[in-house]
Amino acid sequence: MAAVARWCVRHRLLVVLLWLLALGSTGTAAVVAGTSYSNDYEAPGTESGHAVDLLKTGFPDRGGDSDTVVWHSERGSVRADDIEVRMGVTLGEIAKLPGVAGVMSPYTGGAGAPSQASGPDDGEGVRQISEDGRTAFAVVTFDKQVDDIPVAQAQAVVDTAKKAATDDLQVEVGGSAVALTEGTTAHTAEIVGVAIAAVVLFLAFGSLAASLLPIATAVVSVGTAYAGIALLGHVMTVADFAPMLGLLVGLGVGIDYALFIVTRHRKGLKQGLTVTEAATEAVATTGRAVVFAGATVCIALLGMLVLRLSFLNGVAIAASLTVALTVAAAVTLLPALLSYAGTRVLSRRERVRLAEHGPRPEPPTGFAARWSAFVERHPRLLGVAAVVVMAVLALPAFSLHLGTSDQGNNAASTTTRQAYDRLAEGFGPGVNGPLTLVAELDGADDRLAMDQLPNTLRESRGVASVGPIVFSGSGDRALLTVVPTSEPQSKATSDLVDRLRTEVLPRAQDGTSLDVSVGGVTASYDDFADVVVGKLPLFVGVVVALGCLLLLVAFRSVGIPLKAAVMNIAAVASSFGIVVAIFQWGWGSELLGLGSGGPIEPFLPVIMVSVLFGLSMDYQVFLVSRMYEEWLATGDNKRAVRVGLAETGRVINSAAVIMISVFLAFVLSGDRVIAMFGIGLAAAVALDAFVLRTLLVPALMHLLGGANWWLPSWLERRLPRISIEAPAGGAPASGKIPARREAHAERVEHAPR
Repeated sequence: MAAVARWCVRHRLLVVLLWLLALGSTGTAAVVAGTSYSNDYEAPGTESGHAVDLLKTGFPDRGGDSDTVVWHSERGSVRADDIEVRMGVTLGEIAKLPGVAGVMSPYTGGAGAPSQASGPDDGEGVRQISEDGRTAFAVVTFDKQVDDIPVAQAQAVVDTAKKAATDDLQVEVGGSAVALTEGTTAHTAEIVGVAIAAVVLFLAFGSLAASLLPIATAVVSVGTAYAGIALLGHVMTVADFAPMLGLLVGLGVGIDYALFIVTRHRKGLKQGLTVTEAATEAVATTGRAVVFAGATVCIALLGMLVLRLSFLNGVAIAASLTVALTVAAAVTLLPALLSYAGTRVLSRRERVRLAEHGPRPEPPTGFAARWSAFVERHPRLLGVAAVVVMAVLALPAFSLHLGTSDQGNNAASTTTRQAYDRLAEGFGPGVNGPLTLVAELDGADDRLAMDQLPNTLRESRGVASVGPIVFSGSGDRALLTVVPTSEPQSKATSDLVDRLRTEVLPRAQDGTSLDVSVGGVTASYDDFADVVVGKLPLFVGVVVALGCLLLLVAFRSVGIPLKAAVMNIAAVASSFGIVVAIFQWGWGSELLGLGSGGPIEPFLPVIMVSVLFGLSMDYQVFLVSRMYEEWLATGDNKRAVRVGLAETGRVINSAAVIMISVFLAFVLSGDRVIAMFGIGLAAAVALDAFVLRTLLVPALMHLLGGANWWLPSWLERRLPRISIEAPAGGAPASGKIPARREAHAERVEHAPR
């Protein structure tokens, strides 16, 4: 690491130019290539996935995304002549827009023929005018799936529909394509997060240069990664929220990693080192911890690959790419920028003091030192208090409900939410998430059973209406739409899916070769959740095992990795409790502009567990590595814990405040999923930094004494040796057990101090 730092300082202009070239070239390529993200949450091998495949092969003309234009009259019927003429003209204009394949009006059929849709549901069609005559909707079908629809085409539909609204006529538009128009494109969240981070850094350092360098490093690396993720979407499945997730994680860890190195660099300058020596030592010491911490984050993220879900593979690789580039920039670009900044990374007062009085030792003082001593005096009391706090916050996680979070959870002011509510009021909540039944037919018996199926479905509990059977051109496929009595995200709808699959359809298919698959939004999310939950124990086990192995090798202790695993699980559980309380129970979600309470997306636990495990490991590494260094030097556990907490507490707290600020800023993104990530990660970092690492961990380490560093002799001989933080000056580790450590080894192995 020292050699890398010296090379980067010596060739600082080349390093800066190479990073700017990487940013510019990937950014240009991403603009030229465009984006190709996915929101397909289908899991392979599921029944809903099979239904989608049958639909694509049997009904290719139905492959485009379908959205709805909803209008509502408070004073009269939507059948009134003026409203019918006004909306007829509007729907005709929408039908002529680019990308629109067709419009099904409640007044006339899509091809101009009289529509059966205007009457009550009689089995021949699905009504598009409510029973009270005040609400109607039209179905707008695009010629492409939502992943391939340009935002401009969806916006044109919204703008055209909205022009028909009057004081007496409300017009709203809902659907997946329309949701594209409600995403924020001004990157407000990133700007706010970076601005807050800059303020925190300036308050911590008192130097403009020192506060700007971490931000510049993070922006360059994360910007390069953001463009790289856009290109990645063309070669593999990448979720539509992956770029924002990469920005969220990348800005947080990128600024933090640079903060740790800049802090060590400033310390070197205050000790009398030259700019080059201080930068080299910072990378050779703290830079090692940064690389190790970044590796743990990437390993935790790549743990998602064991789930073998293409949807999550892209998320894992995209986020790992972002973290890897932030680490690379921290140990290459940052030392080059530090050499340009010179002593300006110190405040003016610090430079004057250094010039007048020369280098002076800086023992830990202030609140961090006092807190460290306080924890040493009251480990039991503080440990119990921390456990109680974490346990109480984790309680809501026991009611976690994975399911369909739909446009009914959008902010009340959005057109998609207004359309959703009007449809639910006029036609029942199930109309917003109909189930799609797709059948494979083989022979007359199957055809007869299929003809009888609608009557059987209408008699089933939880079914509001059943649409007409639509047969494919070849006659070997049949399509049927079932509208539940409950909303898509309701447990009652999930129960209906299970009941259809296990009771109703098996009876209808009995004695025939008819095979009916249940699809639709609720069925897809339920299937995806089942797959994820089924594989979650394996995933968590792999991530925990790999993290523990890394810590075991780094700190040569059995207790340290075990405590880290328990702390990480505690942080995950408590942060999930907060997410459930806000997003599922709806505590304050409307006030935050996040819509009403609803289920938690089924992919959220996996992604959050991987990210949280990685981020939690960061603070564990930075805190315990300093304790470990002091333990090796003195063999005094109390001193090691006290000094380690006192010297790293302020930096960890500053880093945590920055990361929390960045994460919370992403609530402004307007995206419910990203807001979940932002609040969940912010809560986890806050609990990790202020409750676990600076309270519970040191309290436990004081109570356990020398047992913290216990390692069986047979394992000691077999473990490879790595050094997280090299000795000052970047000297390589000798690979031998330090004399004081060796003197204590036998005593520590057999009895805790």
